[in-house]
Parts: sequence; structure tokens; C-alpha cells
Amino acid sequence: MAFWNLSTLQLEKFRPGISSKAEIGNNLIMVCMEIEAEKEDIGHSHKFDQCGIILNGKIEMYIGEERKILTSDESYFIPSGVKHGWKTFDNPVKILDISAKES
Repeated sequence: MAFWNLSTLQLEKFRPGISSKAEIGNNLIMVCMEIEAEKEDIGHSHKFDQCGIILNGKIEMYIGEERKILTSDESYFIPSGVKHGWKTFDNPVKILDISAKES
């Protein structure tokens, strides 16, 4: 599929607490995801750059030593190899995330 309407896109359970829809190309992955309230990723890193935008909700993210609370229309960029993680608060958060495809 080449086009998404983010307000009507149907998400599927990806793992506990996260629903998503992904489009996987030869070089990029585009993912729309909704993370339930009160969830946390304590941190990980990978060999590719990653970026995204918060569509709605509020999430605290850390990238390396920097920590920030992001809300709707704010974005993030995670350089390859940098440890990062997140936590949600009392409501779900919806994100559009783009990353390079691991080779």
C-alpha cells in the first residue's frame, strides 16, 4: 500500500501493549503504532537511524543522555548505535516511526 490515512488506519496487535501497522520497503520501514498507557522500554540500540513524530498523546523519550517529554506534532531523531527508550503516561500515545531496514 502506498498511502495511509492515519486517522482511519487499522492497527493490529504487535506485542503486549503495542498495536501497529508497518510498510516494509527495500530500504525503509514505516510504522504507525499505538502504545498503551503506563508502558516502558528501558532502552535498546540498533545499527540504523530512526526518526518519528508523535501523532497524539504524550511520551517521555530518552536518546543517549538527553531526556524529553514529547506531545502531538513533536518529533525525534535517533542516530544509529545510540541507546534510547521511552515510557508512556496515563493515556495511550500514537506515533509514526521511520527507520532504515536492517540488512
